[in-house]
Amino acid sequence: MASWAYFAVILAAVLVALNVLWIDPGTGVGTKFLDAVASVSDSHEVYFINHRYDGIQLWQVQGTTGIHELVWLSSFISFFFLYPSTFNLLEVAAVDKPKLHMWETGIMRITRHPQMVGQVIWCLAHTLWIGNSVAVAASVGLIGHHLFGAWNGDRRLVSRYGEAFEVLKKRTSVVPFAAIVDGRQKLPKDYHKEFFRLPYVAITILTLGAYFAHPLMQASSYQLPW
Repeated sequence: MASWAYFAVILAAVLVALNVLWIDPGTGVGTKFLDAVASVSDSHEVYFINHRYDGIQLWQVQGTTGIHELVWLSSFISFFFLYPSTFNLLEVAAVDKPKLHMWETGIMRITRHPQMVGQVIWCLAHTLWIGNSVAVAASVGLIGHHLFGAWNGDRRLVSRYGEAFEVLKKRTSVVPFAAIVDGRQKLPKDYHKEFFRLPYVAITILTLGAYFAHPLMQASSYQLPW
C-alpha cells in the first residue's frame, strides 16, 4: 500500500506540474511552442523546398559528370520502394474487420521494409545533390525515423502475430536482397511477372511526371511565405 501511495503522490505532482507548465494556456508554454512551430510552415515539404539551399555548403558536385544521372536514377528507384505497401489494400473487403495481410511478392522479396529503403535511397540521393547542412540534417532525421519504424514495426508484429510473422521474417530481410542472396527467399521462375502490375505502371508514370514537374513545384512553393 505504501508504494501505491507514493506512486499516487508522485503522479499527482507530475500531472499538476505538467498542467501548469505546459498544458494551461495561461501559465504553460505548450500552446506558445506549438504556435511557434506551426508559424514556421504549414507544410514541411514546402519549407524544405524553399530552404533546401540554406545552411552551410559542405560539398558541391552538381557540375560533376554523371552526378545528375545518378541522383535522378536513385530517386526514380526510390519510389518503387516507397509506395508498394499500398498495393494490396483492396484485398480487405469493406464489410470485413481489417486484417493484416502478410505478403512477400514483388518488391517485398527484396526487402521487408520497402518504405524505409526507399526513404534512405531518396535521402542519400538528394543529400548528395544539395550537399549542405540543411539536407544532411533533414536526411538524418528522416532516415532515423524510418530505421526506428522498421525496428519497432517488426517488434510489434512479432508481439501481435507471433509465429505467423516469424515465418515471414525468416524468408525476408530488412537489408535489400539479403534474403535472396543467402537463399532464404526462393524466387519463382516467373517472379518478374509480379512487377508487371498496374500499381508499378502508375508509379512509373507519376515519378516521371513529378520529375518533369519539378520546376512548376518549385515555382509554386516560392510563392508561399514559408
